[in-house]
Amino acid sequence: MTDFLLELRCEEIPARMQAKASEDLARLFTEELAKAGLKPQGVDSFVTPRRLALIARGLPQETAAVSEEFKGPRTSAPAQALDGFLRKTGLTQDQLEDRDGVWFAVVNRPGRATADVLGEAVPAVIRAFPWPKSMRWGTASQTTESLRWVRPLQGIVALLGGNVVAIEIDGIVAGRETVGHRFHSTGTVSIDGADDYAAKLRAAHVIVSHQERQDIIEAKAAQAAAAHGYSVIEDKGLVAENAGLTEWPVPLLGDFDPAFLEVPPEVIQLTLRINQKYFVLRDAAGNLAPAFICTANIEAKDGGAAIIAGNRKVLAARLSDARFFWEQDRKTPLADQAKKLTRITFHEKLGTVAEKVERVAKLARWLVEEGIIPGADADMAEQAARLAKADLVTEMVGEFPELQGVMGGYYARAEGLPDVVADAIRDHYKPVGQGDDVPTAPVTIAVSLADKLDTLVGFFGIEQGPTGSKDPFALRRAALSILRLLETNGLRLNLKKIHAVALSDHVYRHVFLNTKALADVDAQALAKFGLDPAKVTEVEWQAANLARPEIKSFVGAFAASDVPFLDFFADRLKVQQKEAGVRHDLIDAVFALGQETGKAEDDLVRLLARVKALQSFISTDDGANLLAGYKRAANILKKEVPNAITSVEGVLEHPLPASAGVTVEGLSYTPVKAEADLIAALDAAEPQAAQAVAAEAFESAMAALATLRAPIDAFFDAVTVNDADPAKRTTRLALLARVRDAVHKVADFSKITG
Repeated sequence: MTDFLLELRCEEIPARMQAKASEDLARLFTEELAKAGLKPQGVDSFVTPRRLALIARGLPQETAAVSEEFKGPRTSAPAQALDGFLRKTGLTQDQLEDRDGVWFAVVNRPGRATADVLGEAVPAVIRAFPWPKSMRWGTASQTTESLRWVRPLQGIVALLGGNVVAIEIDGIVAGRETVGHRFHSTGTVSIDGADDYAAKLRAAHVIVSHQERQDIIEAKAAQAAAAHGYSVIEDKGLVAENAGLTEWPVPLLGDFDPAFLEVPPEVIQLTLRINQKYFVLRDAAGNLAPAFICTANIEAKDGGAAIIAGNRKVLAARLSDARFFWEQDRKTPLADQAKKLTRITFHEKLGTVAEKVERVAKLARWLVEEGIIPGADADMAEQAARLAKADLVTEMVGEFPELQGVMGGYYARAEGLPDVVADAIRDHYKPVGQGDDVPTAPVTIAVSLADKLDTLVGFFGIEQGPTGSKDPFALRRAALSILRLLETNGLRLNLKKIHAVALSDHVYRHVFLNTKALADVDAQALAKFGLDPAKVTEVEWQAANLARPEIKSFVGAFAASDVPFLDFFADRLKVQQKEAGVRHDLIDAVFALGQETGKAEDDLVRLLARVKALQSFISTDDGANLLAGYKRAANILKKEVPNAITSVEGVLEHPLPASAGVTVEGLSYTPVKAEADLIAALDAAEPQAAQAVAAEAFESAMAALATLRAPIDAFFDAVTVNDADPAKRTTRLALLARVRDAVHKVADFSKITG
């Protein structure tokens, strides 16, 4: 067994591509070897800004000989079938074996030298490499058949044991020579084999392990910060990025003018992290420190003083720009900034951002006035909604789009607006992701909900909902954010009603505002009503516009969007609860309630409480046994009374009494004990479960249903449902229907597996 070393050296690989490229190299290489029957004992991959490398350990010197057997056509088959089989196997007819009238081919493939396999595998890997972006270069780039790589490929090291593997691709011939650090090393570095690769490059100031470079950056950055009484704000992504920018990382601490700290800390952090790739520091009190850590790629003779000075100068210019934006933006009140939102199109079919703001403000006020969000002030909710998007036109957000909302909060506070308004502006985009904080302040909740609901209703109204993996308007994220807001804050929201309320402003905009500008078309429409366009009232405009075919079509599409809107929320809730560990069939069981009658559950808080109670109940012995009894009853009813939905009255030969109930006194025969016991248990459990459901005490409802377990088991053990007596059969089927209906008041157990 021997080891194989492969290094692909090129110009600087973008840091964001390196980790995936290292994984892809190991995967593609392993797959190519597998095609030839080779499987290394292990593959280690490495990446630096200037090289991709791997070491495949434990390779044999040659592949094993293989004998393969292929079954062919019958000996009596037409000549064409035999010819095709011979072409497939590469044999002649005299080399085939006749076994009971069927041709068989035995193909013996001798082993191949591993070096030969590698000589074919490596070029195949290089040509098939899945770079997100790649390029052609040099004279060969005039043809599309030329080699593509992320940056110009400059050299290949390919060593099996200590021997160079013969590989050539686009004029680049593999050897054992590589290069070290761009500044700390001169000439070439000769590699003897896989075992000395990392050590020889380390001697040339190249650390080939990406993880080791990350560890060095973290440790030395923390050490440098601690020496000045600071600590590094953790940022794993930035550590990985700096490791991808350096082959010999040297963290250096610099400082900047403390006067810049008057700029909001988020601005400083983004300037340092995004623009400069610097680490942000905090002081002992937890405040932002006037210092930074940059990562150099060399060990400077002056200890890095010149590097720090250069970075300090660049950072000062960046922070000066940020301070200028901060000062200029505060000169214009947010209310005046909001007027500029008429210049920004939200969506061509949904109007401008200013129009969206108007809708969101009305919806936020409605949510508060309807008591859906208790404790919120309607005026403040409306004010916050009207100013929430104003920072989109500021200089600071133009430079740092990530700070939309955040800067609005700072500007609102700076001009003396109430804290609740400033907080609502700052946090109205939240929660953005799964780990983001969920707002709990009432005014913030109102604005956040209104903003997301308006977006969802609008895009579903114009039939732009998500399809498959495509969700260009992030509607799935908006729906999950709404669900988290409702669940965290225990809010009761009727989705169908909120859809209708949010929808009204969308329809108004399209019908009564957009079309009013079409004077010639509107004049024709008004003429049909005998109206003078110059004197028409708003109500008359409504009538005229609604009569136009294109408006009817638009309004109809919006009105019909409630079904996909509600279904979409149901799907998002299922996804959210599955991630939280709730069984999908239990979610389906609760969602199915009332769907046949059009009264499906649309209070998400109540629905989630019911799901959680059901999950707890079904995991108990009583729950599992009741489920089994329910399924047995439901299967009998499905077979005997296939058209029954809520009762069997009118379907069977002997109808039930007018009450559609089964009582001992109402029977025309004397029931057996198990039958009477089940009737008595139902008489007790049904009202208890109904009262508990009405009070939203779903655990109590489940407990009431649990009392049916033993009577149902005893009933099936002692009673023949399909009795020869039609009256008994009818009554017992009705009793099973009563069991099913009692259970369905809590959940549709037919959706539960098990």
